[in-house]
Amino acid sequence: MDLYDTGGLARRTVRAELGEIQVFPVPTQASLTPIPVRLPDRIGEHTARQNGDGIEVVGVRPHIWGERQRRIHWPSTTRRGSIQINQFAAERTADTVVLVDALVDFIDPATGASGLDETVRAAAGLTRAYLRSHDRVGLVSIGGTLRWLQPGSGGGYFYRIVESVLEVRKDLGYNVPALRRLPPPALPRGALVYAITQLADERILEVLGDLAQRGNPLVVIEIPTGAPYIAPGDTVGHLARRLWLADRAAMRFALRERGIPVVAQSAGKSLDLALAPLLRTRIQGRTR
Repeated sequence: MDLYDTGGLARRTVRAELGEIQVFPVPTQASLTPIPVRLPDRIGEHTARQNGDGIEVVGVRPHIWGERQRRIHWPSTTRRGSIQINQFAAERTADTVVLVDALVDFIDPATGASGLDETVRAAAGLTRAYLRSHDRVGLVSIGGTLRWLQPGSGGGYFYRIVESVLEVRKDLGYNVPALRRLPPPALPRGALVYAITQLADERILEVLGDLAQRGNPLVVIEIPTGAPYIAPGDTVGHLARRLWLADRAAMRFALRERGIPVVAQSAGKSLDLALAPLLRTRIQGRTR
């Protein structure tokens, strides 16, 4: 900043160091938390398939001496003529890892929206939904640098994850480290993995294939990108766009052939619309 005296004869330059401002993305609205078939043996809020001390009744069984009488199921006891006890499902927590694909960033030619920006918002919304369910959430980002944050829980952990997500823009680059296998510390065994990707770079298929081979329950959330604009009468351009669309369709087909669900997240829409079909059944992983 330049400062002058009253007469305009003298000038002094003043320099001041400005602080750095971080603007957190607005998370995509999300509240649904689909869970895998197998859950870790930790107390949480998700109903497991094993019997335990939860609150959801899953059946009745004959009474064993010493059990609490308040668990007696009186209708079955009256009908069968012997004391029957309610069986409850155990309640467990889930390990979730959000995989952010930062290999490319496409700009929608129609809206000017950044695909990577929508990826970041979806990752933040998904993280917040699972942390609110008291689950453990981790992060892996793949770009010019491979970054990961081991799963953790708690409200404060959300900001650590978002800060890590914001770093992905600094990682954009073509030279990417070996992607065939993620480091074991970045991915707990049996963790549910959400891969948020634009499906625009075939290198991400190697990572997803490795995750499927490990047996981790895996869901691919596709961030759609608008088709390239082609000028009217450009025959070669139209053929190139058809090949581009066919290549993306082939990537979706390859994932679904491996049993990996692929859901599409539309910009500005709630993530619950994409995740709702996953609530029909629990997410399967490969049986070892």
